[in-house]
Parts: sequence; structure tokens; C-alpha cells
Amino acid sequence: MQTEASDEPVRTTRVLDIITVVLLSVTAVLTAWCGFEASKWGGEMSIAFSQASSARVQAASAQSTAQAARQYDLTLYTEWVLADEEGRDDLVRFIEERFTEEFAVAFDAWTAEGRTARGPFVMDEYVPPGAVESEELSARADAKFDEALANNQRGDDYSLLTVLFALVLFFAAISQHQAVPWRRWVFLGLSGVIVIGGIATLLTFPIKI
Repeated sequence: MQTEASDEPVRTTRVLDIITVVLLSVTAVLTAWCGFEASKWGGEMSIAFSQASSARVQAASAQSTAQAARQYDLTLYTEWVLADEEGRDDLVRFIEERFTEEFAVAFDAWTAEGRTARGPFVMDEYVPPGAVESEELSARADAKFDEALANNQRGDDYSLLTVLFALVLFFAAISQHQAVPWRRWVFLGLSGVIVIGGIATLLTFPIKI
């Protein structure tokens, strides 16, 4: 009986040691995984920000092209208005022959409607070169910027889990220095609860390989 009684603390200690080792091992793996994912999402964030910046530059370039085309069309249209006002039909035809394709479409639509609108430039048909590209690139830049922010948040989430798992290591380390078994059980219990909560949260996060 005395032998069994004396063996009980030894068995309890062994069980606690095994649980501690398992907790430490699992937590070490989870911490390394979270660090890896945080790094990957940080890289994705940088790529998305770079793509957003590139799209912004391209959108600005396309917008400049559209503005230059609009200015050219506006200059020709101004000369056309003056020539038409003066009744110089030959000059009117000469200018019309030099309309850009985009402006000619809008001009014809404006004429077909009886020229009641304020001018060809307000017609839906008038789309200077670069305008569509500018809108598409601006939309792409916005989408990539939002994606970068989302990736940044994902990286932060994994970093927070790394801190959480570090807390598990802290409690597990403290438990090893407790002489009374029930105190070890308390600290290991806290570690176990945190690990389970961390794993449950981790399963909801997206994975980037």
C-alpha cells in the first residue's frame, strides 16, 4: 500500500510532464505556422500595394492621353464653330474631314439629334482614347489597394495568434516550476484552453502557401 501511495505522485508527475511536452510541441508548431503565414500575407500585401501603385500610374497616363485628345478635338470644334458661324462652308468641310474618329462619331450623333444638346462633347458617344482605359485602371488600382489592406489584416491576425500561442508557452513553462500538482494542472489547463481557442480561430483564417 505504501508503495502504491508513493508511486501515485510519480505517475501524476509523469502525466503532467507528458501533457506539458505535448502542449509545448503543438504550440511550437502552431507558432511557427502562424509566423510563416504572417510573412506570406505580408508579402502578398506588398505585391498588391505595388500593383495598385502601378495601376495608378497607368491610369494617370491614360487620363493624360484622354485629356490631350479632348483638347485636340475641342480646338478643332472651336474652329468649326467659327467657320460655321461665318458661313465658310469649304472651311467647315475641311475641318470636319480632320475630326478624330471618336469625335466624328459624337458629332454625327449630335447632328442626328438636331444639335439640340450643348455640343458633341456631352454626347454619350464621345469617348476619347484613353478614357475607358483610365477608368478600368483606376478600378483595378482601387481593387488592388483594398486587397492589400485585406492581406495586411490577415497578416496581423496571424501575428496576434503568434502572441496568443506565446502565452501558452509562458503558462506551460510556469507550470513546470510548480511543486504542488494542482497548481501545475491549473496552468496546464489555462494553456490547453488557450491552445484550443487558438486552433479554433486558426481554422477560420485563409491559408497562403
